[in-house]
Amino acid sequence: METPDAQIRFLQQVKAQLLPHQSLVEEIADVLGLSTDSAYRRIRGEKPLDLPEVQKIGARFRVSIDQYLFPQTEGILFTGRQPLQQDHALERWLQDVENQLTLVNRFLDSHIYFIIKDIPLFYHFQIPELAEFKFFFWMKSILHDDQLRGVKFRLGDARYSHLHVACQRIIKLYTQVATTEIWNVESLNSALRQIQFYHESGNFASDDDVRLLYAKVSELLDYVETQAEHGVKCILSQVPASTAPPYRLFVNELILGDNTFAAELGNTRITFLNHSVLYFVGTRDEGFNDFMFAHLSNLMKKSTLISGTGEKERTQFFNSLRRNLHTHALALR
Repeated sequence: METPDAQIRFLQQVKAQLLPHQSLVEEIADVLGLSTDSAYRRIRGEKPLDLPEVQKIGARFRVSIDQYLFPQTEGILFTGRQPLQQDHALERWLQDVENQLTLVNRFLDSHIYFIIKDIPLFYHFQIPELAEFKFFFWMKSILHDDQLRGVKFRLGDARYSHLHVACQRIIKLYTQVATTEIWNVESLNSALRQIQFYHESGNFASDDDVRLLYAKVSELLDYVETQAEHGVKCILSQVPASTAPPYRLFVNELILGDNTFAAELGNTRITFLNHSVLYFVGTRDEGFNDFMFAHLSNLMKKSTLISGTGEKERTQFFNSLRRNLHTHALALR
């Protein structure tokens, strides 16, 4: 690799992938079978990487050299995991979510942005009943798990119990990062329609479980509203602390979000685009992220901030969500 600047930026991208306990020089030395001194020379651009070395590094850390060698092309490189197979699919998916949040937490000045179409999964995970329904919905309707053929949803199903531990780790990571979310009055609809559809199609073992799920959605709204009122992140049932990471909640009355997830990690930006309900592909492409963050800025300017201030607007927004929830709950009677 004959361009020192490109090589340095390529290896810096590798560094951005590492977990807190990992050292770039040690990882490069390990994957290439070199001494740490030889690894340092490559990291500083003093010794060019050859093609086999680039291939080894790219394969280990899932990074590409294309954007550094050919920056003027119109291609945008996205990375993401292939669709999951049924065996332990949710466990691996939850581990991917945890890994991404662990990466975000590496940076002291990190900030995440969410353009909401559906209620963020991080909120569902704080309420075990809602988490279990999401697991069932994903496994049955998205992952098409053969073991759920003919199975009806019931709360407390032991098949989900081991997943709650991972959820707790994810919740802790998410509440440690400053966050901006952009909601729309339609953001609750997906969760309500999933419950309604499963009920109408006979996929609940008991109507009591349906009623309880609606009650838990109400609890979720109370939690998000409390977080917005204080303008800081918190865990459900805990008193928000003034020293907690900032939380900004915007409402846009015109544009429905698409579950785009973006993050600022120090001087690095990354955008994750949602596809196929569960999956995301991400990019660190500078041009794309410049465009995306300009879009975010413009979207926030055209939205209403209802966290910290804007009590009247905040109350009106959450009351509208509760009316929608109440309408769905009444249909059970």
